[in-house]
Amino acid sequence: MRNLALVIVALFTALSLKAQVTTDPNPPYDNQSVTITFDAAGGNQGLIDYTGDIYAHTGVITDQSTSTSDWKYVKADWGVNVPECKLTSVGNNQYTLTMSTSIREFYGVPTGEKIEQMAFVFRAHDNSKEGKTSDGGDIFVDVSTVDLTVTIAAPSAYSVFEQGASIPVEVEATNATEVKIYVDGTEAGVVAGNSLSANITAGLPGTYELKAEASDGTSTVEKSITFYVREAVTEEVMPSGLKRGVNVVNDHSVSFVLYAPEKQFVHVIGSFNNWQPSNNYLMKRDGNNYWLTVDGLDADTEYAFQFYIDGEIRIADPYTNKTLDPLDQYIPESIYPDLMDYPYDNTSEIASVFKINQEDYNWQVTDFTNPEVEKLVIYELHIRDWTANGDIKTVTDSINYFKELGVNVIELMPFNEFEGNDSWGYNPSFYFAPDKAYGTANDYKEFIDVCHQNGLAVLMDMVLNHSFGQSPFARMYLDGGKPAANNPWYNRDSNIENSSLSWGYDFNHESLDTEELVDSICSFWMSEYKIDGFRFDFTKGFSNTPFTIASDEWAMGPDPSRITILERMADEIWKRNPDAVVSFEHLADNAEEKELANYGILLWGNHNHNFCQTTMGYASESDFSWASYINRGWNDAHIVSYMESHDEERVMYKNENYGASSGSYNVTELKTGLERSGAAAAFLLSIPGPKMIWQFGELGYDISINENGRTGRKPIKWEYYEDEGRKALFDTYSRMNLLKTTEPVFSTTDFAVDASALTKRIELNYPESDVRLVGNFDLTAKAIKPNFSSAGLWYDYFNGDSVQVSNVDITVTLDPGEYKLYSQKKLYGFIPHTSIGDPTYFKDANISPNPTSDHFTVFTGEKPLRQLKITTITGNLVFYTEVTDANPQIDISSYPAGVYLVHLIGDGNGYKVFKLIKKN
Repeated sequence: MRNLALVIVALFTALSLKAQVTTDPNPPYDNQSVTITFDAAGGNQGLIDYTGDIYAHTGVITDQSTSTSDWKYVKADWGVNVPECKLTSVGNNQYTLTMSTSIREFYGVPTGEKIEQMAFVFRAHDNSKEGKTSDGGDIFVDVSTVDLTVTIAAPSAYSVFEQGASIPVEVEATNATEVKIYVDGTEAGVVAGNSLSANITAGLPGTYELKAEASDGTSTVEKSITFYVREAVTEEVMPSGLKRGVNVVNDHSVSFVLYAPEKQFVHVIGSFNNWQPSNNYLMKRDGNNYWLTVDGLDADTEYAFQFYIDGEIRIADPYTNKTLDPLDQYIPESIYPDLMDYPYDNTSEIASVFKINQEDYNWQVTDFTNPEVEKLVIYELHIRDWTANGDIKTVTDSINYFKELGVNVIELMPFNEFEGNDSWGYNPSFYFAPDKAYGTANDYKEFIDVCHQNGLAVLMDMVLNHSFGQSPFARMYLDGGKPAANNPWYNRDSNIENSSLSWGYDFNHESLDTEELVDSICSFWMSEYKIDGFRFDFTKGFSNTPFTIASDEWAMGPDPSRITILERMADEIWKRNPDAVVSFEHLADNAEEKELANYGILLWGNHNHNFCQTTMGYASESDFSWASYINRGWNDAHIVSYMESHDEERVMYKNENYGASSGSYNVTELKTGLERSGAAAAFLLSIPGPKMIWQFGELGYDISINENGRTGRKPIKWEYYEDEGRKALFDTYSRMNLLKTTEPVFSTTDFAVDASALTKRIELNYPESDVRLVGNFDLTAKAIKPNFSSAGLWYDYFNGDSVQVSNVDITVTLDPGEYKLYSQKKLYGFIPHTSIGDPTYFKDANISPNPTSDHFTVFTGEKPLRQLKITTITGNLVFYTEVTDANPQIDISSYPAGVYLVHLIGDGNGYKVFKLIKKN
């Protein structure tokens, strides 16, 4: 027995043991009712002191289950609150759930199928917290029939003990007359009855089998587990050059490194050692780092592994580039092929994955330069809700859509690993791995590469204010369901008292460990994925300054500590890429935002309410002039203004449901609402400085943000693109984006925004290129003064016409919802009305072949072609390009069959239109 000593400490027939879950009766029988008592102070303590409603997510393990993850007869889908699964608080963190019918009836298990266990995860009503085992696993309660059974309640399988430690042993049986325990085949104790409680002393380091045996005098059943006695941790200096996580040494060896201050010992367990925490895989210690080199690996094999800390906590590598999750089984093969099977019978919790011979991505663009900050047109996109497939490959296939729209930045909502497979992504768990629900690592890289090939930058939405319970950085140091006081990265409690501004576990941004982590995360995505910058979520939370409800309920500041922390982070990003975009969702006091903006940081500017009031036709709070950085008193155009984001109600939804009316003019009518949305887009995109569009806003998406829950899946309406009114709105966005990204006047520093009334005006001044935008958002016709800066010829951009101004003080009368953009010169994308165009300019021009199924070439003779547009017969813009080469060839292979108009635009008033037939 290798010096294993046994002390029997108690013999009794009813086991008295503090447990996370107890039952009455104990044991529970499948043909009887039962009351479950859940102790929130036990296990992982995820629900300790929770004051809201608690529900049981529960099912059973039967003889038809393939593993402990194969729950049968689950009462309700995850997150669905059903009354019969609601627990009752009895005080002192104790909750009960009574199954008034038999267990078999409660779950609906048919006769003949044996119930082996009840399975539980206790959760908050809003899924924000979970009650699980101490290592984060599901909770199982054995269910008995009249048969003879035996269970080892303690120690748990694969427990690790120090030599000489006292090991408590608890065994429960049903219908037994005698219970015995054996250690490595040698009897170590025997009692009469159903229960045994004992202590054994751990002997020499090694692997041990503990077997429990129950007998009723005629038959015997047994249960066995393995436990370990560990060696002392070896203190040894870590080889130079190793970084945290997995380090490839050669084709057959890797070195693991885990930063784990104050932890006593760590094992590496995984598919390479059958998940056993043996002494051969006990990590060495170098200060706060644990490390171990593992040999004998195959270079082309994927391995899964975990760090097993202090014999209690199983975590995936916090720096892993790929996770292995029980929920991976729900990811379609078409999105992520050949995912490893989760090792249900060997471990619990998320694991990490590595392969020595990784498939490198072959980048086509290695030196991309971001667009100028003041010309940024950002398209915020959620991969899940972009197409029915919900994958990044399909977004890549949409590149022509983005080009047609004219945006130059794609901002992806969080796509590093988040909890579950269906989320907005603001519940991050792993910071160095892309979420597999959307595709492979190389799928993401291809998307970024294709964007760069087409002149689009890619921003990553990054959540570093908080993370949730699956984060290994949090799970390593928890106490009472919250980060422990010694957690290197997190605060025990949020510094913001307002619970509306507090999510998950709050990062301690005053910790040097957190600074190192933040810098590593940003550096990784910029170097490995060539990300062009970041939008940081809720940066108001990046300090430890107390914000009480009484003193500053919404944490507006100014907060000098927060400013210092954020500027330090930005500096570290710019050290690695001076061209990187650093953008904050800050929404704090203007004095604080001004300081950050003047430092070079972009700040989100939320004008949803003002623009919605404008388009709906309500003068109250319709002034969006705060979208001007000049009006804010900033030095630079560093406000990312928007009228929609993922987090705001959709403009067209409000138009259609709450729009005003006057006589026959009604904003709730689709056509009217779309026209007013187009007017609003023209105003938003005319204000100098970076701008943002939320996906499908350009098509007038009118499904409420609260449809299927705020963060739930939304209907995908690609058919909107075929609707004439919605495509006209798209064309307005496209033409305004073209102006913003090409015409210097739209980046001028000499401008004014007058938006206090429902008749609104923007004045842009630039040498020989002034612009005046006027719009009527009232419900009746109104006169408005454009404030022309000079007499002479002005061009009406959207009508393709011109107007001779003799009196700069004249007014123009606009119908409700009408707007006009006047310019001193012809702007890019100006399509002359046939009444002012000169068709003789292109008298020798031709396009060929026509009809065509794939492409055509433009021939203009000696006359230079400057711009080319393709529109539908109804005038909707399909394609636009500036032309620099003679006889350009235009690819239309992806266009639907039909009739199109090809507009040729030359010098002066040179203009000609051809009808083009596109064949299948």
